Amino acid sequence: MHKVLFTFSFLCLSLWLSAAEQPNILIIYTDDQSTRTVSSYPDAYHWTNTPNIDRFASQGTLFQNAYIGSWCMPSRATFLTGLHQHAIESMRMEGEYPGCEYDPEQCQFWPKSFREQGYYTAQIGKWHTGTDTGYGRDWDHQIVWNRPRYPENSPNYYYDQLIEINGQPPVKVEGYSTDNYTNWAIDFIEGKTRDEKKPWFLWLCYGAVHGPFTPADRHLGAYADAETPDIKDIYPPRPGKPAYVNRWELWEPGPDGEPVEKARIGDTPVGMVDTPGRLLKDWIRQYQQGVLAIDEGVARLLQTLKDSGQDENTIVVFTSDQGFAWGQHGYKGKMAPYRAAIAAPLIIRLPPKLADANRSRGTVVSTQISGVDLPVTLFSLTGLEMPWKMHGHDLTPLLLDPEASWNYPSVMIHTARQFGSNTHEIPSLDEPLLLYHPPTVGVPWYVMLSKGRYKYVRTLIEGETEELYDVISDPDELNNLAFDGNYQKVLLQYRKAMIKELKRTDAKFVSNLPSVAEH
Repeated sequence: MHKVLFTFSFLCLSLWLSAAEQPNILIIYTDDQSTRTVSSYPDAYHWTNTPNIDRFASQGTLFQNAYIGSWCMPSRATFLTGLHQHAIESMRMEGEYPGCEYDPEQCQFWPKSFREQGYYTAQIGKWHTGTDTGYGRDWDHQIVWNRPRYPENSPNYYYDQLIEINGQPPVKVEGYSTDNYTNWAIDFIEGKTRDEKKPWFLWLCYGAVHGPFTPADRHLGAYADAETPDIKDIYPPRPGKPAYVNRWELWEPGPDGEPVEKARIGDTPVGMVDTPGRLLKDWIRQYQQGVLAIDEGVARLLQTLKDSGQDENTIVVFTSDQGFAWGQHGYKGKMAPYRAAIAAPLIIRLPPKLADANRSRGTVVSTQISGVDLPVTLFSLTGLEMPWKMHGHDLTPLLLDPEASWNYPSVMIHTARQFGSNTHEIPSLDEPLLLYHPPTVGVPWYVMLSKGRYKYVRTLIEGETEELYDVISDPDELNNLAFDGNYQKVLLQYRKAMIKELKRTDAKFVSNLPSVAEH
């Protein structure tokens, strides 16, 4: 029955694309935002309140298990190319952090193809993918905070940002960045900064809620009832976890037993201010306060679409580059292959006039998906031709039927700061700056594969343990089943699936994977 319904829905979608004007696309892309910050997600804290994002979710499809990226730069590069990190050629970290560069001939971004096929393309907000922002090539309109070009300004996530407008020299802009980006996006949607004769694509990149996690002044009193979450493995040891996870000791019991922050050894990442002795719950409260301006921005953007009569023909996507762990597995950060660190919200609303759109309203998809799936899906929904073969899979079947058959795994391939051909060889322990990111309390190269009931993680260090979790019975990913003899067949199945995905996406290092610990 599901197959018949999906076939009918897909035919309706195809007819709609051929008969109607091209849909506009609004991608709302936040920074470091965990699923725990959106109250419509099951793992959100009970005091979390995001009414506008929740209302948006009730109008579209909420993906419960989305792994968009592992950290800012590769997540964005994957979104712009449709490729995993190991296939993004010429992208590289260079100069003072967060300096990075790429060759636009070797590393092309698909918005250029949208532009060539009739779309008016725009990007507003944070830019973190090379000093070349692509204005005039990939984008018709840009208002961007170009972090790689101005490293001295790169910690300024919330105030006094150097902003480039359509390729011109930067100007320092006052005001709260989340609000600024929303205002500029509204101007664009209303037609003040675009060609109104063309369908449009806007990638709106909020800098929140990245460190230093600064809320708007109007939200400083919010969440007064925030409580310390019950985190089982905030302190070591963490049985079954790789060695690097057991080295994480960023928290300790305070005078009254509540977790407080420890002094970090070495430098902290840009913007990640540490405050030794500060209560964990106070950090979490501050982090969640920063989401409230985003929630307000979502309301304003959606109202603008409605007031301008464009909501009937606009695809809207709300997501983040990755999540952020606060105490889970002893961590304060992202990148690690655990839900607490990288699971991001993903909500997609199809235009209401899509023939079968009502079936995709307020639906929830539990299937695990990846960030590489988003570009493929956008090309499918617009009927445009993809400029190259991408690594992801079209999510349209799940948008039309949340219970549709889906035989693809969600895959995350983390190669630290290395991209493209620089990933052909896996660094050794003697090359920590290549193997780990960030260098302080770093996460080494890994491959994560999640499908159905289980998640598999292969840390690419010689002799390190594999990880296998039952994400249904163990959503906190505490019990590594790789050590359980009853799950050896499952372990082998997922190991083979991981190797298959590496080969499918032409990861050269698959031929030289390090051995794993004996179980």
